[in-house]
Amino acid sequence: MRVLRHWNRLPREVVDAPSLEVFKARLQIEESSKPVRLSQQLDKAVTTNYKPVANHQYNIEYEKKKKEDGKRARADKQQVLDMLFSAFEKHQYYNIKDLVDITKQPVIYLKEILREIGIYNVKGTHKNTWELKPEYRHYQGEDKSD
Repeated sequence: MRVLRHWNRLPREVVDAPSLEVFKARLQIEESSKPVRLSQQLDKAVTTNYKPVANHQYNIEYEKKKKEDGKRARADKQQVLDMLFSAFEKHQYYNIKDLVDITKQPVIYLKEILREIGIYNVKGTHKNTWELKPEYRHYQGEDKSD
């Protein structure tokens, strides 16, 4: 014999009884009143936590390096131009951070000089980089042929 349909095995009077709804409501209240997180009392102190440190080692190293370098002093304009031209002989495009590292000059001073001899790219594949103006682009290979 095959089962065609599954029927609720409880009589209709029991299923629709108001006592069943009260029972379900009570279960729902009990479930919702249970705390989601429980606190535990520990037997011994936890020793794996890290203790707070006033200054981390990498911060100390950074400050030490910064003191050794000191403030960036403005070099002679011609020296900075020579450093920039030698850098632009190696690569055509540089961002300002790399040029500051190469020349060891303050950013504001370097930008003043770059505005005179360079073009700042705002769009395209070389976005946010500096390149030399066309009149300054005579590299070592072209100088020998003149």
